[in-house]
Amino acid sequence: MKIKVLSFLAFSACLVLLSGCVGTQDGHSVAGVPFTKDRIVSRYARPVAQLDAVTRTVLNRNGKILVDNAVNNTFQAKVNQRTVWVKVADVDGRITEVTVQARGSMGGDVDLAAELSKQIGMMLVAGQNGP
Repeated sequence: MKIKVLSFLAFSACLVLLSGCVGTQDGHSVAGVPFTKDRIVSRYARPVAQLDAVTRTVLNRNGKILVDNAVNNTFQAKVNQRTVWVKVADVDGRITEVTVQARGSMGGDVDLAAELSKQIGMMLVAGQNGP
């Protein structure tokens, strides 16, 4: 009987310790396991406006954009039943940073984030800004 009670308490403690909130690129928090890698950061010597256009195109090709916030250059989209957040930020006037974050139902999906980040970079190299 004591073993069952102790194992139940240990299991409950693990659930409490491993669950939590994860900050997203648009400044909000979502429930999830905070210890999984879920974001890829890339830097480009391109203007913010060009990266915004490329990011819109990549997200539209792979899924559906849910939120396009032009004030702080953040996007939220659904791609392969995962939620994706992208933030485009000016670093120093010449360099622009793109952070792609992808999460499934509870954990991060770094593979999807890496794929979307790679597609953004490839479109910049190819010089394509639109569909």
